[in-house]
Amino acid sequence: MVAQTRPPETQMVRDFESSDEGKTVVTADGDEVGTIEQIDKNMAHVKPKGSLSRSVRRRLGWAEKDQDMYEITHSRVAQISDDEVHLRE
Repeated sequence: MVAQTRPPETQMVRDFESSDEGKTVVTADGDEVGTIEQIDKNMAHVKPKGSLSRSVRRRLGWAEKDQDMYEITHSRVAQISDDEVHLRE
């Protein structure tokens, strides 16, 4: 019997935990976008990387350039590893 796994985009991702604070947030393309500063239920508050390009900001819906913090909902997350949070496309 062969174990079947779901494609990455449909796998269940665990809920955010306080231990996720300090992790790097990475896009599906591998771009580092910032660091999680605070977790609030299903929302991660992310401090953006200073050198984040305008096109990456736009893809994430972060149109306001000079905000100190942005939010990412749990539904945008594809995977949470030991030191990174990977976003869906």
